[in-house]
Amino acid sequence: MKRRHFVLGAAAAAAGAWALRPGDEGAPYEDYFARLNEELKQHGPMRPVMLVDLDLLDRNIELINRSMQVTRMPRGYRVVAKSVPSGKMIDYVMRRAGTRRLMAFHQPFLNEHARLYPQADILLGKPMPAGAAALFYRQHRGDFDPAHQLQWLVDTPERMSEYLALAQGQDLQMRINIEIDVGLHRGGVLPGSQLAAICDLIQANPDHLTFSGFMGYDPHVVKVPGLLASRSELLERAMRIYDAAVSQVRQDYPRLWNNGVGLTLNTAGSPTYKLHEGETLSNDIAVGSALVKPTDFDIDTLEQHRPAAFIATPVLKSTGEVEIPGLDEKSRLLSWWDVNQRRTYFIYGGYWKARLHAPGGLRHNSLYGRSTNQEMVTGSAATALGVNDHVFLRPTQSEFVFLQFGDLLAVRGGRIVESWPVFDQSQA
Repeated sequence: MKRRHFVLGAAAAAAGAWALRPGDEGAPYEDYFARLNEELKQHGPMRPVMLVDLDLLDRNIELINRSMQVTRMPRGYRVVAKSVPSGKMIDYVMRRAGTRRLMAFHQPFLNEHARLYPQADILLGKPMPAGAAALFYRQHRGDFDPAHQLQWLVDTPERMSEYLALAQGQDLQMRINIEIDVGLHRGGVLPGSQLAAICDLIQANPDHLTFSGFMGYDPHVVKVPGLLASRSELLERAMRIYDAAVSQVRQDYPRLWNNGVGLTLNTAGSPTYKLHEGETLSNDIAVGSALVKPTDFDIDTLEQHRPAAFIATPVLKSTGEVEIPGLDEKSRLLSWWDVNQRRTYFIYGGYWKARLHAPGGLRHNSLYGRSTNQEMVTGSAATALGVNDHVFLRPTQSEFVFLQFGDLLAVRGGRIVESWPVFDQSQA
């Protein structure tokens, strides 16, 4: 190879490598987070907190209410309590949405719901072991009437038999909602012999059991890859199964059906509730996470919803360019190569189920590793953070993450207006 060709080739390779250098992804706070940062520095606890923006929450509630109104048949909105695990927050959502319907998922919290909301209609969102149901009754106090206001979810004839034994042993009247497998394949019955076995037990024991309806949860409708089946196909299939279950009870167990009066025909969830505006079978729609829109719900069916919950945590240390133990001064190569490693921040806490959000361009460092104590994040100079400024993250989900920060801080117009205790994490 001629020397001239070698030099030109080396220069081209160097230019190509230089073009691969990461660009500057950093950005200062948007005005929204700049205001929140100043509010937290002046009035916050200077530790990791979960913020709930009431203006954005109100907007999301209005979207849900609007969907309930444009459906082709009257529908009720059921608040999924696990997605907003705070007594005051649930109360706020119910009042704002004009509903008293709740969906519960955890026995200790179920007892709290019954105590805090004596007028609520509560549907279990998953089948509880009979022992957990027995514990609910032992611990229950107050005006909430389980015989008329609580619907236990049953998914198999075996569980139905266990609940019947509990009801007979304690002389209880239990309302039974039957879980249908509408395509998620996470349990529940299909129309046919299993559904008949459950209905036979309910019909034979009217002194202890009352049929209250069906639940068919269908998030798979938006999660299954389109190559396997379209959303319209999956939703049609799900509602066909649901309709078959309804028809079986209506035709074979007319005493249970009672002409459909007062029955709860529940379906949907945050990912799919908008898709149910056109169907005419269900009368009860469950929505929870769409209220605050964590990152796992950044999907097209919730495009109009806005994120309403953010983790905020102070910067404890700002140490300049990234420096990796063992590499020490050689770490400068990393920040020379990548402008997004020229500012290093150690935050209060970390390693949450959450994604860095503001200021823009912050990253975790895979070489340094993750930490729940003082997590390292890096960024370019454009991030412009100082010690005591806050890093903002979006939770990936709400039900578990909300319980990790103590009281939620409710903000409106960029100002802290309320503190909302969460349910006891030790019972989660």
